Amino acid sequence: MNKNSILITGSNGFVGSYFISKYKNKYDIKTFSFRKDSFDTLKLDDIDVIFHLSALVHQMGGASYDEYVRINVTQTLQLAKKAKDLGVKHFIFMSTVKVYGEETNTLYNEDTICEPEDDYGITKLMAENELIKLEDENFKISIIRTPIVYGYGVKANIKNLVKLVTKVSVLPFANIKNRRSLVYVGNLCHLVDEVISQNKNGIFLASDDEPISTSKLIQLISKALNKRVFLIKIPFFEFLLKLLKPNFHKRLYGSLEIDNTITKKRLSLKNPYETDEGIKFIIEGEK
Repeated sequence: MNKNSILITGSNGFVGSYFISKYKNKYDIKTFSFRKDSFDTLKLDDIDVIFHLSALVHQMGGASYDEYVRINVTQTLQLAKKAKDLGVKHFIFMSTVKVYGEETNTLYNEDTICEPEDDYGITKLMAENELIKLEDENFKISIIRTPIVYGYGVKANIKNLVKLVTKVSVLPFANIKNRRSLVYVGNLCHLVDEVISQNKNGIFLASDDEPISTSKLIQLISKALNKRVFLIKIPFFEFLLKLLKPNFHKRLYGSLEIDNTITKKRLSLKNPYETDEGIKFIIEGEK
C-alpha cells in the first residue's frame, strides 16, 4: 500500500516538528516555507494532502491587520487554490478557538457561533470561510480549531509559566477555579492523523479530555519538575492584577472550555495522552 504524500507548511514550528517526528514513517512528508521557498515553482502533482500550519499568531508586540490578512488569509487561499487546480484531494487548515471570541464561561463546541475579537481570530475565520467555498467532491477541506497547544519545546505562555515555577517556590495562585481547555501536541497530531487516515472533512475541535485550572496546571508542572511549590492566597492580589495587568490576569484567571464530543464521535477518537503525561513531556520530552 502506497503512503499518502503530505505537504506541510510551517514545518519548523512546534506542531509541524512534532508531526514530522511522529509520523515520518507513516507518510511521505514534504515541506514548504512561504518565507524561504518559491511559491511559483512549488510542485504539487504528487501531493495527496496539504497540512497548512503556517500562520501569523497573536503578537504581543503587535502586527498590522494587513499583515494578518496577508499571511493568514491571502497565502492560505493562494495555496489552497493552487492545490485544487493541481489535483490535491485534501486540504487541512490549522485554525484556532480564537474564532469564537475571547475567554468566557461559554462552553464552545463545533457548532458555536463565531464572534472573533482580535485580528488573529478574525483572519483565521476569514480563511476558514473562504476555504469552505473552494470545497467540492474532489477537494476536501478539514478545519481544526485548537486551544493552547503544549508539549516539549512549547513557547509563549506555557513556557513562561514553567520558568516561573522553576524559579519561585511560593506563588499567589491558590484556589483559582477557572476551567481552561488545552491540547497536548501529541493529542492534536493524533487527531490530524485520524482526519487524514479516515479522509474526513469538516470542522474539528482539538482538546485534552478534561479542562484544567491554573492552580492545577502549576501543581502538575511542579510535579513534573520534581519541585515543591506552595500556592498561597494573597488578599487583593487578583483585584490588583486585574487592574494593573488585565491581559496577564485574563490568562491566569480566565476560562475557555471546549466540548469536542462531536469531533470524537465523528472520528471514533480517543486521546492517546492524559494531561499529566503531556505536562511531564514539556519538561523531558517523549521517551
